[in-house]
Amino acid sequence: MTSAANNDAGARRRNLMLRIASASVLIPVVLLAAYLGGWIFSVLCTLGALGILWEWNRLAGIAKTPIMATGVVALVAALVFTGVGHAIAAVGALAIGAMAAGSVASFGRSAGGGNAPAAAFWAAGGLIYAGAAFLGPALLRRDAELGFAAFLFLAATVWCTDTCAFAVGRSFGGPLLWRQISPNKTWSGAIGGLAGGVAGGALVAYAEGLGRLALIGVIALVLSALSQAGDLLESAIKRHFGAKDTSQLIPGHGGLMDRLDGFLIAAAAALLIGVLRQGTDAPAHGLLVWSAQ
Repeated sequence: MTSAANNDAGARRRNLMLRIASASVLIPVVLLAAYLGGWIFSVLCTLGALGILWEWNRLAGIAKTPIMATGVVALVAALVFTGVGHAIAAVGALAIGAMAAGSVASFGRSAGGGNAPAAAFWAAGGLIYAGAAFLGPALLRRDAELGFAAFLFLAATVWCTDTCAFAVGRSFGGPLLWRQISPNKTWSGAIGGLAGGVAGGALVAYAEGLGRLALIGVIALVLSALSQAGDLLESAIKRHFGAKDTSQLIPGHGGLMDRLDGFLIAAAAALLIGVLRQGTDAPAHGLLVWSAQ
């Protein structure tokens, strides 16, 4: 019993070291690309979205060449349209791509005697999911004045949510948040995550000299909650397919979906808030500026 416990503890320590090593490499790369912005950051977002699409299709058993090719074309088209300032066309490219991917998957399963509606659902859903991973951060960052600040606000909110949820959940335990979906997430961790997310987002807003910090704190609270909902959604998808991780692309972390599940949902919501308030030309302003400057 003691030997087994020691082995488990050793495995956890090794996994933690892998997680720290991976994060120490990836986080500076992402922050540098976000700081530089432009095509560099958009291409990074596209690569992340392509990785997510591959993991999704692999998980659903539809990682076939025609389906993946359809997704690649749609995401690259969205990258080009975003780069030249046509955000609506980028959304349209992804919508058309999702319909095309669903049609290709449905035809393939029908020809093979499989479940065509299910294949179409997962193929279209995968491109929408991957498209959100691209559009959210890429379009927010394109705001020339506040794009980087918006990315930092979003990243700090989500990263602090994840870190605090893990730390508080491990420290205090208690009732599970949703036993059928995740055996590890607790209510104490969820509440700790919300507090951490608000603190992280508010700290960035304060450092940027933004007004109406209380209102921005509310935005951070909403994004933090949606981030945790995105985490639960990804857990439900993995449970549906009987998988622990979506891939092993990131040592110690699993796949891109495992790391970006909450971020992409929060990013999509942040983009929606910004676009509804200021349009596609200045979504970062719409997200962060709530008083006359």
